[in-house]
Amino acid sequence: MHLGDKLLQQNKPGVRAYARKALTPAAVAGLASLALAPQAFAEDDAMATAPADSAQVSGVTVTGRNGNEPVSAKFTAPLLDTPRSVTVIPQEVIQQTAATSLQDILRTSPGITFGAGEGGQPLADRPFIRGQASANNIFVDGIRDSGGQVREVFNLEQVEVVKGADSAYSGRGSGGGSINLTSKRPRLDNFINGSVAGGTDNYVRGTVDANYRLGETSALRLNLMGTQGDVPGREAVDLERWGFAAAAAVGLGTDFRVTGLYYHLETDDMPDYGVPLFTKLGPTAPRTASGVLDVPRDSFYGLKARDFQRTKADIGTLAVEADFHPNLTVRNVFRYSKTLNDYVVTNPGDGGVAQFVGGEWWMKRGTKSRWNPTTTIANVTDVFGKFDTFGLQHSFDVGLELSRETNKNAAYAIYTTSGAPCPAGFSGASNNLGVGDCTRVYAPNPDDPWQGRITRPTPSVNRTKTVGIYAFDTIELSPQWLLNLGVRHDEYSVDGLDATITSANGLITGTTLTPRSGDWDFTNYQAGVVYKPTANGSIYASWSTSSTPPTISAGDQNTGTGNGTGNLANVLLEPEDVTSAEIGVKWAFFGQRLTTSAAYFDLKRENAQVQIEPGVYGQVGEVEARGVELAVTGAITRAWQVFGGYTWMDSELVRGSYNVINEGDPLANTPEHSFSLFTTYKVLPQLSVGGGAYYVSKSFGGNQGGAGGGTNRIYAPDYWRFDLFASYQLRDNVDLQLNVQNVGDEDYIARTNGVHHADYGPGRQAILTLNVRY
Repeated sequence: MHLGDKLLQQNKPGVRAYARKALTPAAVAGLASLALAPQAFAEDDAMATAPADSAQVSGVTVTGRNGNEPVSAKFTAPLLDTPRSVTVIPQEVIQQTAATSLQDILRTSPGITFGAGEGGQPLADRPFIRGQASANNIFVDGIRDSGGQVREVFNLEQVEVVKGADSAYSGRGSGGGSINLTSKRPRLDNFINGSVAGGTDNYVRGTVDANYRLGETSALRLNLMGTQGDVPGREAVDLERWGFAAAAAVGLGTDFRVTGLYYHLETDDMPDYGVPLFTKLGPTAPRTASGVLDVPRDSFYGLKARDFQRTKADIGTLAVEADFHPNLTVRNVFRYSKTLNDYVVTNPGDGGVAQFVGGEWWMKRGTKSRWNPTTTIANVTDVFGKFDTFGLQHSFDVGLELSRETNKNAAYAIYTTSGAPCPAGFSGASNNLGVGDCTRVYAPNPDDPWQGRITRPTPSVNRTKTVGIYAFDTIELSPQWLLNLGVRHDEYSVDGLDATITSANGLITGTTLTPRSGDWDFTNYQAGVVYKPTANGSIYASWSTSSTPPTISAGDQNTGTGNGTGNLANVLLEPEDVTSAEIGVKWAFFGQRLTTSAAYFDLKRENAQVQIEPGVYGQVGEVEARGVELAVTGAITRAWQVFGGYTWMDSELVRGSYNVINEGDPLANTPEHSFSLFTTYKVLPQLSVGGGAYYVSKSFGGNQGGAGGGTNRIYAPDYWRFDLFASYQLRDNVDLQLNVQNVGDEDYIARTNGVHHADYGPGRQAILTLNVRY
């Protein structure tokens, strides 16, 4: 009898769910992980039987598993037999690293960087994957999570990163990959997990994760979080956040399951635009090798009296899943979400060139601002299962996605009526930013007084509609050969009003609304072949595509400008095209406890808009990123856990603007080398120790004049960062965890936009956490 059929006959809901996703004899290497791997969104019944305390903070003991699996039904084979690079960051790593943000989590996955805030992009999570800006490719439980946000981790089961062009999976996108955040789900168990943490820099954090079994097939789960603290090493930069999540499920472990989820998060932070670049001091000022101004790490140019960043997210989800046959499941997910990103931040490089007055350097504070509410309504239907035809076994998923997003965007009109005075002799002290509001470049004071007007104008409005239909199939040609195919077709449209605002002294004097609209249709593909020389190993080759409509930013490549410039005033651009080829090998060792992978990839973006002569634009831009990625996750021994990898990437702006100032340069936010390794070792039954090591080579801030070419090559220098971890189990259900982040207190630039500013990474911080499980 086929092993998958044997599993389906077992009275284990988690095993049945996994078997329904068409595990073939060639995929038996992943079966050992079934009882432990969280299958949150796609397998509610698997979550129902998972142990409540399976994620032990004091060092994880892993036996007979090859890592967590993605939760989406679009993955029609386990990771070992999926022909592309996919990283699953489990809850154990999230907890042990004391991560509190998406940036903290993704630091453990090499090849991913974050871009600095910039005027055209909200001050929020801006990941770059394989050289491509991927802020528009973040998903929650498989549905696109649009809108600029600062995300939290208290309600996450795991994080999945798909690398390479993946529009067949996710629809429109920037081509570098996508990130899926998997929420915690109700289980058929009773438990309460709580944590209380305190640390240096006024850090305080508390979380509660409670699950209640309400009946034979129903359960309720609640998650609460509150935190506040200062950013280590940065003057005046602090955060305050709270949130909760509630989920209820009925029918767990049966053939018909309904789950409702609600998530709420509010943040109130002091935003930080880092430190200026030497270009803001004028041509007579000395420059550093990197171009980042040589000021102390704690130099903060913002104003406590004016600056703020407040975000809010409310996300409601209803998931219904029905098994019509052991080999056929239908799932429908409906989502309604509202998010808000609202901020005024001081940009130290945007108030004009600094001036040398009275024997020292002075600059006028510039501002960036955003009021950006986003509403999303989406419905995704999947039909997945398996069937046999002509002697071939198929594991399939077909689906339909319908979504509508409304995105409002406005920059505040800001005027200073009373602020820190500019010194005598400072030219341009009064301009559209108002009077005063100056600061010393080498001794900024965030406590400077400020009074003025902050007025929100009529916002621009964009409404997008998506209709996407897709199909995936993993075909078992023989026990050693698998064929993976996928296709998706999208109808994508945008309509809205662009608001042009005129103001004087912080008051709105006029608003011009210009309608715009566009619609595109595009089809994307993926194809891969897998050869399995053994049950615990696979060798693969794959090819995939992605489409980037012009309404989606490709990031800081700056190969051109938006619609409405020069000859493009009345021309609708075509989507940019991304193709990605990859070959690799995946292997599991030590009884499936440890999985490793190695891949070579070549990604090319074409059809990008660039200026081909003064005032004339064409879609002939091209960028390329190729490299090697290594990854390891799991247990070397029962006491020794590892998670991490290494990426070497060679990127290039192949063809840019007509002046070729940046052609041949590496892409923005794309380091050549990146390495991460987090490891723990249980030295005693109660004591685990370990830590993380992270390396990022230098990366340019932007491909444009003054950033990636000419005489002004601005970059973030390379750096090493080391973290320490220790955990001691006081009782069976109580442990103490100590994390020391950036233990060497390394001064490093985490990112720069190459034009205005650079952002320091956080300094050293010690965090002590008490974890209790009932």
